[in-house]
Amino acid sequence: MILPVALVQTAGVPPLALSTVSAVVSGVAVPLTVVPDTTQQAIGYPSLFLLVLIGALVPVVPTGALVSSAAVVAFHRTAPVSMALVFATAALAAFLGDVALYWLGRRGMRSRNGSRWLEAIRARAPEDRLAQAQGKLADHDVTVLVLSRLVPAGRLPVMLACLIAEWPVRRFVRGNLPACLAWAATYQLIGVLGGSLFDEPWQGVLAAIVLTVLISVAPGVWRHLRGPAAS
Repeated sequence: MILPVALVQTAGVPPLALSTVSAVVSGVAVPLTVVPDTTQQAIGYPSLFLLVLIGALVPVVPTGALVSSAAVVAFHRTAPVSMALVFATAALAAFLGDVALYWLGRRGMRSRNGSRWLEAIRARAPEDRLAQAQGKLADHDVTVLVLSRLVPAGRLPVMLACLIAEWPVRRFVRGNLPACLAWAATYQLIGVLGGSLFDEPWQGVLAAIVLTVLISVAPGVWRHLRGPAAS
């Protein structure tokens, strides 16, 4: 009787290099061929790109956790090229997603009936956050875009502020490019930190996910705690 064995590193990212393993059943070694590393990468990197792109357009996918998890696996591969590919893939996908969403938002601003994309941006940009974003945008201009990508839930209020200020797409692109590079680098560093603390990749992935979740909820918890004191 031969038992199927699958050793796959999950997290929506390219798995660790696997070649041929053997299963010992009733004292007989049975070779099991696993998907080659090049094939795994060919599937993994496009998957990471697609998920980050979708997460930029529809902000329900935890893109930060995805990038950190990918960085953990790349760190354990001890291949500098893998780290560079994770960074480039995440930054490019985030950049294209942001630009596409901003372009769709501008179309909605010009349309008499608006658009579902513009409404989606407005729904995730509360009035108080929008007012803060507009004030910071007026004071610091493009720099605010970089910071908005690094602050949890800060991207869409600033994007909406740019739409209201009628920034052309070209101006938004100039500010959003360094923002996406900084975002990808930050979450990749989180993944490297998680990967360096543990010997097993899955442990590093778990640590990176927990850390990114804590980072994302911390501002909301802080505002909730400050609310009663401020009133």
